Amino acid sequence: MLDQRRHQRIRFSVPPLVRIGHGGAIGEGWIENLSVSGLMARTNLALEVGHTAGCEFSLFGSPIIDVPAMVVSRVGDLFGARFQTGPINQVLIDDAINAALASGQASILAVRELAGRRVMRISGGLNGALRNDFMHALTRVGVDEIDLEAVTAVDQSGLALCLVATGRHGVVIGAQSECFAGAWKLALAIPGATGNI
Repeated sequence: MLDQRRHQRIRFSVPPLVRIGHGGAIGEGWIENLSVSGLMARTNLALEVGHTAGCEFSLFGSPIIDVPAMVVSRVGDLFGARFQTGPINQVLIDDAINAALASGQASILAVRELAGRRVMRISGGLNGALRNDFMHALTRVGVDEIDLEAVTAVDQSGLALCLVATGRHGVVIGAQSECFAGAWKLALAIPGATGNI
């Protein structure tokens, strides 16, 4: 399934902490993914679908964002919530997301169809936090090319994912950022770097 969401989901190399207030109780959780319109978080708080909770978080040193959110889904301790925010909080969220992407602490993975080819585009950090989405795109959606022009940081796990894509699935590495191109060149120079990781 190609990514057709209105707002991109942002994943994190280290899930940020979120403080949650609901029904007089205050607890903490971890943000699994975030967009300008909402978040998915893990918490032990007993949040109820259809009710509003207060969320307070900061992304890697950003100003604190304090926003009410309507709980829209629940699976075990994983909750989805849609922000009920005004323009100032939207700007704060957008700025925090952009800074986290630029520093490589956050990532976006999207698959689009371009000229009859399925292209996976990764922005921000290319790391192990993308493994599930990356492998789903490779094995379930099908990918012809990976666009890495917007990658701002890469680690060994991210390189291993690309080696698997090229070695086992015949995917072509397309546009590359300077930071990815240097790391990729070094990875390919290692004897036996064929995607059998």
